[in-house]
Amino acid sequence: MRRLEVALTLGLALSLLAPASAHADGDDPLGPLGPLVPGTTFEVLDPVIDLLPPFPVPHTPYVGEVCPGGEDTCIDDVISEMQTRLDGLAAACDHDAVFALAYLRVTENVRDAARSGYFSDRTWLTQVDAVFAELYFDVRDDWHEGRRGEVPKAWAIALQAEDDRSMTGLGNFMLAMNAHINRDFPHVLAEVGLTAADGTSHKRDHNAYDQRLDSLYAPVFAEEAARFDPAFDDIDVSTLEETAAGVIMRGWREGVWRHAEELALARTPLQRRIAERQIELYAATQAVLMRTLFAAPNSTRRDAWCAEHHG
Repeated sequence: MRRLEVALTLGLALSLLAPASAHADGDDPLGPLGPLVPGTTFEVLDPVIDLLPPFPVPHTPYVGEVCPGGEDTCIDDVISEMQTRLDGLAAACDHDAVFALAYLRVTENVRDAARSGYFSDRTWLTQVDAVFAELYFDVRDDWHEGRRGEVPKAWAIALQAEDDRSMTGLGNFMLAMNAHINRDFPHVLAEVGLTAADGTSHKRDHNAYDQRLDSLYAPVFAEEAARFDPAFDDIDVSTLEETAAGVIMRGWREGVWRHAEELALARTPLQRRIAERQIELYAATQAVLMRTLFAAPNSTRRDAWCAEHHG
């Protein structure tokens, strides 16, 4: 599928599946955010997203074992592990390499942003990054080491598609991105915490990264095309495809925050199970759609290209 068609398909189909937004009170969501369509400028979208207030969530200290102190070395360790894994995947032209490359580039950008003072709470951001990456490492290890019953549905769809070599490169990217963001990210935010000890919401830092992501779509897409799948970057029509990616990601990330609020505010085991079920269903539904949209009859051309250019 050519990039223009991909942009239109993603922007129209996926953005219509936004999850619940902010709460009217402690129990009832207001309802869907409404569709985000390609062509909407970020000058309009970003202020709207910034105006959606975070629901008051009490501060809960992070007590996890991954990066408990929020040191800079946590991200350095994550990047080192990502690079090691990518090197092996790329050399084997494994279809896992597509997302591994994209995630590495995003994490490098997060590191640079955190150290430049871009975020107001550098410690929180570092902890989120490290816990998020650990979840990614664990789910892939569970899958490839035979513990597939431990793997969430959205990830199972993405990983099986990689094993089957039955998707476009962009399809592998979108499936894994959906699983990691829409399924994993709410759990990470709820675990590390949505509110600082002084009562300040972390949502401003969460929203701030949207602009950093905007700068990554074009170079990452180009690198994917150069190394793994030439069709990843077939057509460049102005910035339409990057705009579509940015619109979709903004919708996803807003939904992630709202799902994390549901987890953090669950008062009973039943409420917690309902929140978890909503997250699983949302991510799995998007995965089924993308599995159909980006299916490829074979990967012969892509694999031959990778064998020559993966380095």
